[in-house]
Amino acid sequence: MQGAAIAFSPSLSPLAPSNRKHFLNGGHFYTALPRFVNGASKLSPSTLKSSCSLKPNGWIVRPIPEFVEPRSDGVVARAAAESASPAETPRSKSLVDTLVLGSLFGAWYLFNIYFNIYNKQVLKVFHYPMTITNAQFAVGSALVLFMWTFNLYKRPKITGSQLVAILPLAVVHTLGNLFTNMSLGKVAVSFTHTIKAMEPFFSVVLSALFLGELPTLWVVSSLLPIVGGVALASMTEASFNWAGFWSAMASNLTNQSRNVFSKKFMVKKEDSLDNITLFSIITIMSFFLMIPITLTMEGVKFTPAYLEASGFNIKELLTRSLVAALCFHAYQQVSYMILQRVSPVTHSVGNCVKRVVVIVTSVLFFRTPVSPINSIGTGIALAGVFLYSRVKRIKPKTKTA
Repeated sequence: MQGAAIAFSPSLSPLAPSNRKHFLNGGHFYTALPRFVNGASKLSPSTLKSSCSLKPNGWIVRPIPEFVEPRSDGVVARAAAESASPAETPRSKSLVDTLVLGSLFGAWYLFNIYFNIYNKQVLKVFHYPMTITNAQFAVGSALVLFMWTFNLYKRPKITGSQLVAILPLAVVHTLGNLFTNMSLGKVAVSFTHTIKAMEPFFSVVLSALFLGELPTLWVVSSLLPIVGGVALASMTEASFNWAGFWSAMASNLTNQSRNVFSKKFMVKKEDSLDNITLFSIITIMSFFLMIPITLTMEGVKFTPAYLEASGFNIKELLTRSLVAALCFHAYQQVSYMILQRVSPVTHSVGNCVKRVVVIVTSVLFFRTPVSPINSIGTGIALAGVFLYSRVKRIKPKTKTA
């Protein structure tokens, strides 16, 4: 928020005690201001009489007549001067904001591309998605603690009740990223993201079941091409297998459950956190949640001794894993930064474009074989996602009496 600036010159003398009278009426604070005569303040009986009178039920405050604005020899008000700045100032500020927002969108897409490419390369040779997921949460937690330690972002004060409310979000966030990595390890990147285009379908179903938010006819209509396009792409996908398919579906379910839990549990204004802080806390909690799961299901696999015994190129594997983890945290962090600057609808459209960019770049990089029918199915599904993001803006008409 920007306010008018008032500068005080050095010659300003200390403020003398005020002879204003203050009254409280109906919960509002009123001030009976003195009259100024020849630069000196004087509270005349007529002013007091016209400003307030005592009634049996309290003070009655009336407008003060004949008030003369005092002269100020020491106060220089610059609000008018600043508001009268050149016309190009708001325009240049708008241009800067646009450039910053465009840079954030570009970084969002770039980090997402690099994450999917490097993550896929690691998962193709290192078939331990739980270990990879936990390593990504570990790197993210280290980045969060680094920012808090050096005041790059304000460290929050968290209460026990807030942690209890955030815990369900952390659980579904952990499962969502785990299932995504499991899917990426089984099928092509393009196919995983085609299936993840069904997120709006799960969002509508879960919102109706748990929040009572019934979708409009326009929203239901936009889901049809999404479901149909994903089904068409699945039938003609060269890398199709059921493990990869259901893992991506489970990722959709858990990620959209996170959004529902956010609305259902994080509703108290005094308990609310900004998006970046909430994401940072969830990242740390997800790291600790994944530790027992990883040790139980996969054991300790990410050690130099194990990697060397398995015949892996340790330097290359660790480097690509680190880059993937950094990009994993970075693209989600930037996503929340964008969400603080634009509306959810604009963010949803940007997310749809991001999915298209990731699918196209992954097909080109990995030379994924794509049939014409598969391309049509993917295109229909993504077009449905874009349509969904647009029709969400249409408000249902309320019936007037």
